[in-house]
Amino acid sequence: MTAPAQPQAVLEIGLTGGIGSGKSTVALLLIERGAVLVDADAIVRQLQAPGQAVYQSMVDRWGTKILDQHGAINRPALAEIVFNDQEELTALNDLVHPAVRKEMAAQRAEYASGKDPIILDIPLLVESGHDDLAHVLVVDVDPEIAVERLMKHRGFSEEDARNRVASQASREERKEKAGFIIDNSGDQSSLAQQVDAAWEWILSLDS
Repeated sequence: MTAPAQPQAVLEIGLTGGIGSGKSTVALLLIERGAVLVDADAIVRQLQAPGQAVYQSMVDRWGTKILDQHGAINRPALAEIVFNDQEELTALNDLVHPAVRKEMAAQRAEYASGKDPIILDIPLLVESGHDDLAHVLVVDVDPEIAVERLMKHRGFSEEDARNRVASQASREERKEKAGFIIDNSGDQSSLAQQVDAAWEWILSLDS
């Protein structure tokens, strides 16, 4: 008697890239092509909302100086602390990463019964040690372009932009993890073409 076929595991792709790389834009383009998204940044914002345990742990460590007038996390104020002090950045990661992993695991389990590829958008994929992903898509851009974009589109000072870029993994470290690399140093048309190629790569993994 032939044993019943085991259900095929849903395909998961880790998506990462440095700040200012355009990774979030790539995630949206992949959703348009049929993927589902688990967004680590969105989870972080959820966990750092007032009333959440992570929020309280952050306030316990840094006090009300990291809060805005409404009691929410003031991200620029927090960034001023953690991106100028490696010890404080490590402390923040220790508070946030375990809770993010737990919530991401819950969302991955929720999508696991579906057929659509799951994109796990994880900005700090390399830094946070996500070694359970067989496939990684990296959005790559020259750090100088990233700094320029952060200043132009997000209002960062040059010093803040450079500190943010320097606090993350290097291009080389990300590329070492990559199964596919998107170069986002060009225009939107070029990016769309590369996302098409990345989508073909993703679909080939499931064939």
